[in-house]
Amino acid sequence: MDLINPETKINEPSPDRHPGGRHLDASRDDVLRDAALKLLAQIGYDRLTMDKIAAYAGAGKATIYRRWAGKAELVVDALTCDRVILPAPDTGTLRGDLAVLAERASGKYDQPMDSQVIIGLVSALPHDFELREVFRQRLVEPHVANLTLVFERAVERGEIQPVRNLALIVTILPALILHRLLINGTTPDREFFEAVIEGVILPLVLGGPGPTAANQ
Repeated sequence: MDLINPETKINEPSPDRHPGGRHLDASRDDVLRDAALKLLAQIGYDRLTMDKIAAYAGAGKATIYRRWAGKAELVVDALTCDRVILPAPDTGTLRGDLAVLAERASGKYDQPMDSQVIIGLVSALPHDFELREVFRQRLVEPHVANLTLVFERAVERGEIQPVRNLALIVTILPALILHRLLINGTTPDREFFEAVIEGVILPLVLGGPGPTAANQ
């Protein structure tokens, strides 16, 4: 889901200087990112190595390590590069805000390459600590922070009561996305997001079942 604060990049830019002070040549960065994603989709994260990425891109491995500390950082950077994080929606209602987030999130999985890459990435999370940490910091935490803001605004408007266990509730959607990817091997669609919002999240914070889409 495209969540967090206004007009910021999901990835922190790679440093443009070598630790010794020499400027790095960024002209090959996109080629290396593209190679990492294509290989990830083809062979999965576990079989992916820096050597294979370098060979696929026709670059030296040292070139990669001057930019990225390891394959986890490279892969997540490649997946999120140049994706602008939109501001948290503020439609005036909680249901409206969540509907906007559902629309944004469902659009994220429209591209077949993205779907294959994400499934390949997620399947490696349980047994790769480095990847899990980068994935959590760069992908999950920004989304959770923006979703938290949506609920806090609803409380400020007097639309809902302060949410008990808010920190737990805002992790429901990311957790179910990961479950769908890992267990079913399929990416979420719009119907999935709407079902989770209407059938799980809204009933929890409103104290009863939310209205169906037809009644909105």
